[in-house]
Order: sequence, then C-alpha cells, then structure tokens
Amino acid sequence: MTSLALLCAAHFFVDLYASALSAFQPILVRQLGLSLGQAGFAAGLLLVSSSVAQPLYGYLADRFHSRLFTVLAPAVAGVFLTSLTLAPSYAVVLALAVLGGAGVASFHPQASARAGHGITTNKGRWMALFISSGTLGMALGPTLFSFVIARFGMGSLAWTMLPGLGATALLFAYLPNLPVSSSHRRGIDWPALRAVRKPLLILYLLVFIRSIVQIVFAQFLPLYLNHERGMAYTHANGMLTLYLAAGALGGFAGGWLSDRLGGRRVIMISMLGCVPPLALFFLSTGPVAALALAAGGLILLFTIPVNLVMAQELVPSQTGTVSALMMGFAWGAAGFVFVPAAGYAADFFSLHHVMAALLVFPIAGFFLARMLPKERHRTAS
Repeated sequence: MTSLALLCAAHFFVDLYASALSAFQPILVRQLGLSLGQAGFAAGLLLVSSSVAQPLYGYLADRFHSRLFTVLAPAVAGVFLTSLTLAPSYAVVLALAVLGGAGVASFHPQASARAGHGITTNKGRWMALFISSGTLGMALGPTLFSFVIARFGMGSLAWTMLPGLGATALLFAYLPNLPVSSSHRRGIDWPALRAVRKPLLILYLLVFIRSIVQIVFAQFLPLYLNHERGMAYTHANGMLTLYLAAGALGGFAGGWLSDRLGGRRVIMISMLGCVPPLALFFLSTGPVAALALAAGGLILLFTIPVNLVMAQELVPSQTGTVSALMMGFAWGAAGFVFVPAAGYAADFFSLHHVMAALLVFPIAGFFLARMLPKERHRTAS
C-alpha cells in the first residue's frame, strides 16, 4: 500500500502538469497572437507526446522493467510544462509541449500496471483511487496555475515545478523494483493480444469515444468560457477545475460501481447518462450551467478505471502494454484528431457549436458498449 500511495501522489502531480497547456491557452493566444487552430494544434501535439506515445513506453516498460520510467516522470513534466508561458515564440511552445509530454507518457503505462500489482479483491476500487488521483491533479491544475499568475505574476510559475521534483525524489528513494514474474513476457505477447482482440478493440473504441468529449472539453473550456461567454480568466479556469474534479469523483464512483454491477453496465450508464447534463450546460448559464457541467463530467468519467481494469484482466501478461493502449494511445489519438479539428472548425463556426456537436459520440458509445460480453453480477463488498 505504500507503493500505491506513492504512485497516487506522483500521478496527482504528473496530471496536474499535464493540464498546464489548457490553463495557459488564453494567455498564449493573447501573448503570441495565436489562432484557435494554432492553439488546437499545440494541444494536439502535447497529446501525441503525452498519450499517443504511451504504447512505446508501455512496451519499453514491459521489456526492460526499469522503475525510471515512473521515477523521472514528475520532474520532466514539471520542468517543461510549467515553462510554457515563458516561450518567446510558437515554435518554442511546441517544443516544450513535446518535451513535457514525454514525462507524462513515460509515467502512465508502468505506474498503472504497478498500481494494481498484488491486488486480488476489489481491484476496480483501488485502481479507481489511482486513476482519480491523476484526474484530481488535472482538475486542480488550472486553478492553481491561474491563482499563481494572478497573485504572484508569470515569473513565479517556476516555483510550481518544485512538487514534481519532490515527487521524483520520493519515488527514487522509496519506490521498489518489482520482481519479474515468470508469466510476464518481455516485449509484446502477440498471441495473448490476438486471443482477445474483439473485446479489446471494443474497449479501445469506447475509450476513444469518451476521450473525444473529455479532452476537447478539457483543452478548450477556459478558452470557450473566456472568449465566447465573457467569463473572467480565473473564473473560466475554476469551471474547468469543477468539471475535472467532478470527473475525478466519477472515476472513483465508477470503480466502486463496477465491483458491484460489472464494467459493461457501468460503461453503458456512463455513455448515455452524461449526454443530458452536458447538453443542459450549453443551454443554460450561471449556477445551472455549472451544476450541469459537473454532473456531465462526473458521469462521463465513470468509465476511466473500468476500461483499464477490464483490459488488464483480458491480458494479464501485458499490463503495461494494454494500460498504454487504454490510458494513453486511445486518449491521445482522440485528442490528436479532434482537438486540432475542433480548433480549426471553431475558427469558422464557434466553440459553442463545435463542442456541443460532440455529444453525439457518447450516444454511439452506448450502442457499442452493448456489444461487450455480459458479466456475472458482482457482489464484492
């Protein structure tokens, strides 16, 4: 449990830094004169580096079993991503996004595999704790960064890299190396993956669908609220924190529910249930809009630990690789395609219409989830 606590704390800070670009986007747009399309491309490039690249790090983690993939990640993410507002040009923004994203990518596959190591009961609940710690970090990041800028100025952002450096120091000192199981193959176990390719593909597509809404909202919500609804910068980032914090709670609730109802049912509830409150967010203002956004984020993120645990149970010999596919590659691929596309489309239409149109995807996800094999009812306590 000590290792799990360390990994949860590190996950909190890694994902806190991963939210930096979305928090800084309104500043970078004004400071460097960026278009919405350029802002979307920068966010998409960060997602390639931090998420699409995760299968590579998952493969390397399964191949070499070095804890450094986990240990160094908070420091690398913290140093480069907190430096974004110091970038003198758009090219430097892109370079910092790539370098900081590498830290995020190296952490997730190995750390998520280690988080579930040795847990035999209520695995969904414990994995939800690990996942939700990262989502909570991502939720608090925008509020933290906007507060530091508003209170102390842009130059003070360098101090926010210290928690990442501290997390790396703690992991280096206390995170043990795990023994290599005789059943854990080095490299990719293609026969094991092929044997479960159909349910694994469905799970991947479900993560992809959820990530379209989750990531586009996370990247553009402050910009949308600031530019199109006239909300103050700090208030807009506060709304993003509300949305992501509700998602963190939703991830924990989803893990708890999956131990009782089964992952298939939870995914179906999430996909269909998130649409009405998110639609209400676009149709309302004030407290009603805030509550609707929070409810939509909570229900949408029910599935984060559920998809991951289901995939790891399908291929126990390849936990790093399948974790990368579910947490990183699907997330990053969705973001790489839809974040830039949403930005460029918003230059012609508006973020309001583009973001609202994305709600068609969870509806499709509900029908896709029905294709997953049915599970026996669970009664875990």
